[in-house]
Amino acid sequence: MFNSVMMMEFEQLLRKGNLNILDVREDDEFESGHIEGAQHLPLGEIPTSLGKLDKSKEYHVVCFSGSRSAMASKYLAQNGFKVVNVMGGMSAYRGDVIFGR
Repeated sequence: MFNSVMMMEFEQLLRKGNLNILDVREDDEFESGHIEGAQHLPLGEIPTSLGKLDKSKEYHVVCFSGSRSAMASKYLAQNGFKVVNVMGGMSAYRGDVIFGR
């Protein structure tokens, strides 16, 4: 099982400290604006890329609206990762974004 947070709570946590953010959107979506410091791992690549993640860390998982991040969170939690799904995704995010890679 995994936890979820609303975007407002996520933004407060982001302002307070260093979060491990996992962005599961496609390449073009990520490049069109992402949260600074976010690790990019498209949803379809997660099953073959678990070695890129650290089970000792907690990841806040984001996508565009919250659907893909919920799927990613479920899969990652089933594989022993600590994850928090960010509901609303980037469509609800009001903070600064970085463009490009």
